[in-house]
Amino acid sequence: MQAMDIEKVNSMDFGEFVDVFGNVIERCPLIAAAVWSQSPFSNLEDLEKHFFAFIDALPQSGQEGILRCHPDLAGRELQQGTLTAESQREQRGAGLTSLNADERLRLAELNAQYRARFGFPFVLAARLSDRAAVPRELARRLHCPPAQELRTALGEVKKIGHLRLADLLGAEQT
Repeated sequence: MQAMDIEKVNSMDFGEFVDVFGNVIERCPLIAAAVWSQSPFSNLEDLEKHFFAFIDALPQSGQEGILRCHPDLAGRELQQGTLTAESQREQRGAGLTSLNADERLRLAELNAQYRARFGFPFVLAARLSDRAAVPRELARRLHCPPAQELRTALGEVKKIGHLRLADLLGAEQT
């Protein structure tokens, strides 16, 4: 998709906005639908602020719901080819599409332990990581207190959202 400026974003009708921004937060077009009503936006940072404010305003059950919309890293959806286009690109970029059988098994075990402990999948901004760092970070975060891990996972959702918005608006990745 071609990058766009904020004037183009502000001129979008509801349907187009949700089509374009509906996966900024993985499989959560409802967030884009709510953010649309806050337009016009002054710039990328303003648009991003509205996405993140929506997440922050949710009760814990809603925040956990957002996390549950994320796929396991190198998990079943990757193997079956059912990831969103964005997740596919992000996981491929981190080298997770070329793991060997032992690496896939190790990640599957860690993902299952994480999901059993916290009740949602491990979320990591894969584009800011690599195939060696993912299992290390997953193993480290398995030992975090649940409230801290919820905050950490939501921070990763925001990093992913920031990168996806920057892609859509052609901004520098910071």
